[in-house]
Amino acid sequence: MSEFNEFDQQGSVPNRDTGSIISHSFEMYKGVFLYGIVAMIIYIAAGFAIQFITGFNSASIMEEMRDAGGDYSSFSYWNVPGFSLYLSLSGLLGILLAPLYVGLIYIVNKYNTKNQIDFADLFIGYKQNFVNILIYSILSGLISTVAMSLCFFPIIFVYPFLLIGYPILLFENASATEALSKSFNIAKENYGTFIGATVVGALISIAGVILCGIGIIATAPFMMVVMYSTYCAFLGKPRQIAFKN
Repeated sequence: MSEFNEFDQQGSVPNRDTGSIISHSFEMYKGVFLYGIVAMIIYIAAGFAIQFITGFNSASIMEEMRDAGGDYSSFSYWNVPGFSLYLSLSGLLGILLAPLYVGLIYIVNKYNTKNQIDFADLFIGYKQNFVNILIYSILSGLISTVAMSLCFFPIIFVYPFLLIGYPILLFENASATEALSKSFNIAKENYGTFIGATVVGALISIAGVILCGIGIIATAPFMMVVMYSTYCAFLGKPRQIAFKN
């Protein structure tokens, strides 16, 4: 069982501008990046397990596309063995691991407020507001999928509305719809800052692929920290969660 306790006055809050939010995110991530790497390793290991179960081989797709010599008219992902099942299980995996990302946000808050961090904190999302986190993950996933199906660029403009949903779920124990509505309304009123933080945060998160493929393990979790810093900027330092035995 959990309760919310007011924590002390330690901890920093960024100003309500993109530069301050990203700077704050860097300061936070320096102290928690190892936990972010652990979260990414869990995600990647689960992804490889799904490939093994479904028999889908992503390397074979790249090989077929290379052999096509630029003519992809006859190429279809759906004809690749195991791809449809892999796609379904990957979507399910993304939903089930959403609480892990929430756990990283929780760890960032503990680091910011100078509270002791335990490895088990990474899994708090499976104990705190778990059902609503899953529902929010499904809703945000559907919104993102619709945006991406229209064109790649709309997701860039839509994602800012989802940016602080996970922190709201965690720190305010809100329902999925409440988190979605509150995140949307705050982003709508401060869209320039939200899209700036989203774009810069996303570029940093994917920098690991551009610089060195495996480096994505270290950079991808940065977006979770941007969510936390943005939440702090517009809603203040969150209350610390404490658990009763």
